[in-house]
Amino acid sequence: MSMKRWGAAVTAGALSIGLLVAGAPAQAHDRHGSGAVRTVGYYTQWSFADRGIPVRYLVDNGTAAKLTHLNYAFGLLDEQGRCVSSDPVADYRRPFTAEQAVNGRADRPGQALAGNLNQIKQLKQRFPKLRVYISLGGWTGSKYFSNAALTRQSRAAHVKSCVDLWLKGNLPGAPAGAAKGVFDGIDLDWEWPATEGNPGNVVRPEDKRNFTELLREYRVQLFTQGLRDRRSYDLTAFLPANREALDRGYEVEKVYRLLDFATVQGYDYHGTWERTTNQQSALRVPEGDPTTPPDSGEIVVDAHLQRGAPRHKVVLGVPYYGRGWTGVTNSNNGLFQQSTGPAPATYEAGYDDYRLLKDLLADGRYRLHRDEAAGHAWLFDGTTFWTYDDPIELERKGRFIRDRELGGAMIWSLDGDTPQGELINGLYAGLHRR
Repeated sequence: MSMKRWGAAVTAGALSIGLLVAGAPAQAHDRHGSGAVRTVGYYTQWSFADRGIPVRYLVDNGTAAKLTHLNYAFGLLDEQGRCVSSDPVADYRRPFTAEQAVNGRADRPGQALAGNLNQIKQLKQRFPKLRVYISLGGWTGSKYFSNAALTRQSRAAHVKSCVDLWLKGNLPGAPAGAAKGVFDGIDLDWEWPATEGNPGNVVRPEDKRNFTELLREYRVQLFTQGLRDRRSYDLTAFLPANREALDRGYEVEKVYRLLDFATVQGYDYHGTWERTTNQQSALRVPEGDPTTPPDSGEIVVDAHLQRGAPRHKVVLGVPYYGRGWTGVTNSNNGLFQQSTGPAPATYEAGYDDYRLLKDLLADGRYRLHRDEAAGHAWLFDGTTFWTYDDPIELERKGRFIRDRELGGAMIWSLDGDTPQGELINGLYAGLHRR
C-alpha cells in the first residue's frame, strides 16, 4: 500500500474508531464491496488427525484456488474468557511429511512453526489473495463466551489475549511471533448469546448487548494492531438460523455494521435430535413438511434481511455432510417418516461426510431422490434415510446466492468433499456461471 493510500486508510479508520468509542456502530470496512461473491470454507483442527485430510487436500482437489476465505476452527476460551489453543500439537507442533505438506517439503526438527498453522501459512504463500481467519468457539467451544463479554475489562482482556495469541502469533512454547502473519482476522462462533446452545454453556440475559460491545472492542483492538502492522484485520461472525435465538441474542443491525460479513447457518434445520426424517438444508420448504415453524435457506436469509442485515454481508452456509436416520417407515421414499434413531455412521451416529455418503449409491441398495422445487436431495434404501447436498444441490444454492445478490457461500466443512472436488466445483459453478 502506498503512503498516500495508507494515510487515507488511517484517517478513515480513526474516524470509525472514534464512532465506536462514542458508542455509535460504525460501518465495518468491506474490502469486497457490494458486488463481490465470497466463498468461505472451514478447515477444522481435527481434519487431519481424525479424517486424514491435510491442508494439502484443498490444493490437490482444486478447492483452495476457488476460495476467497479460509476459517480455521477452532480456538477456544478458558473460564476467564482468554483465548487458548485446545490442541497445540494439531495447531503448531505436529510435523508433516513431504507427501502431506502443501509445499512438498517435510518439516524439520526444531523449526519455529509446524502443525496446521504452518500448512496454512504455506497455503497462503501459494494463494496470496486468500484471507485466513481464526474461528473462536463452535458448538462445543462456546461455554465461556459470556464470561469474556461480561464487562468492559473482561472484553478488553479477552480481545487482547486473542490478538496476542493468533494475530501476533505468540504461541506457548514456541518462539515469539512464530505464527505471525498466518491470520488476517478473527471469526466469532459464539453459539449462542443468551441461548444455551450446547448444554453447560454459561448464559446471561445481558449477552445480547454484550455481544455488540464485544464486537466494538474487537474493532478497536484490531484497528490498533493493524496500525502497528501497517495492514487491516477483518472481523466476522457465525450467526444462527433459528429466529428465536437470533432475536434473543443479537442486535442484528448493529452487529452487521460492525462485521465485515456474517456467515449464516444454512443447515441443521433438522437432524436426529428429532425422530421424524426431514431435510437439513433445503432452499425452500418442501411440500408436506410437518414441522412448525418451517425452516429453509430462503426463510433464514429473509429473516436476517428483515432485521437489518445488508444483503452483501449475508454469507449463506452450506453443508458438506449429511444427517441420517434408521428404522424408517418405508413410505414417501422415507421423507417425513418416523425412525428408531440415528443411522450408523463413520464419525458419529447420524452424521457423515459427503465423500463417504456418495459411496452408498455404488452398491445399488440406495436410491437418490430430489425435490427440484424445494431444492434438496436424499438417499433411501427402505429403512435408512440420509439428507445431504450433492453437487447439483450446491450449484442450485450458488445460483440462489447469486440471484439474491447475497455476500457469498460458507462451507462446513472442507474435509467432506471428494478428492475430485465435486462439491466445490458444483458450488463454484452456481456462484459464477451465467
